[in-house]
Amino acid sequence: MKYAARTRWMVLLVGVAVVPGARVDLQAQDRRSMMRYFGDPNEYYTPPAFHGNVKYDGRFTFARIKYRGFAHFTDEGPGWSHDYPRSDGHLMKIMREVTALRPFVQRGDIVGGNIFALDDPELMKYPIAYFSEPGGWSPNDKEVAGFRNYLLKGGFVIFDDFGEMRGFDQGDWLNTVTQMQRVLPGCQMVRLDASHPIFHSFYDIGLDVIGRTYRGIPAYYGIYENNDPKRRLLAILNYNNDIGEYWEFSDEGFDPIALTNEAYKLGVNYLMYALTH
Repeated sequence: MKYAARTRWMVLLVGVAVVPGARVDLQAQDRRSMMRYFGDPNEYYTPPAFHGNVKYDGRFTFARIKYRGFAHFTDEGPGWSHDYPRSDGHLMKIMREVTALRPFVQRGDIVGGNIFALDDPELMKYPIAYFSEPGGWSPNDKEVAGFRNYLLKGGFVIFDDFGEMRGFDQGDWLNTVTQMQRVLPGCQMVRLDASHPIFHSFYDIGLDVIGRTYRGIPAYYGIYENNDPKRRLLAILNYNNDIGEYWEFSDEGFDPIALTNEAYKLGVNYLMYALTH
């Protein structure tokens, strides 16, 4: 679904690129058209469903990370905004129903949670952040510093929706590692097995249950404080998986119920683990 839309955008790009001898004014018009479709690569895209952030009031509120530009653009916007806001809202409803947490779910048109840039000081009020499609992430130095401060002062991040999808995203892993090396120089991505406490913090999860996704065989990696597995887990990376998409379509039957349930279990476990460690 996403990638059909991505193909349409790719065709549009080719159509713009191959017009020979276009006049300067037509080229400028094409650039304006591209910016209208995709957004300014130096600015942040605003999802149509975004109606502002809810003011912090002490409740747990889902925090989604945004990055500049239109990398991995589809009809859902750039990669960071994929599955928004339905995935965020659905997960918060699950958290409200199955745990003692009473998270923000909705107020008026604001659904699911808030969106922050990595250098936004307000992000510091939110202990857990969700990051979709980090393969398209290219932060500036200020964002790198902001993210470093967030993680070292107690923040936890969930990287989701990136992997090997049919050649589209072969650089996703490399880009994520490269950018995290800027954020935390020398950090290591440690592959986690099913014995890790994060997979048993609320539900007991066997990692073989989800199995192969449309991206490939899922794998889960962690980043530890000072690369020490005995210290705090700063991040988890869902490689070759997209649990946000399972959350998004959980009320439509688009994905198998059994897989959707496991994706919810992962989300609940991640949040409960991060809030208690």
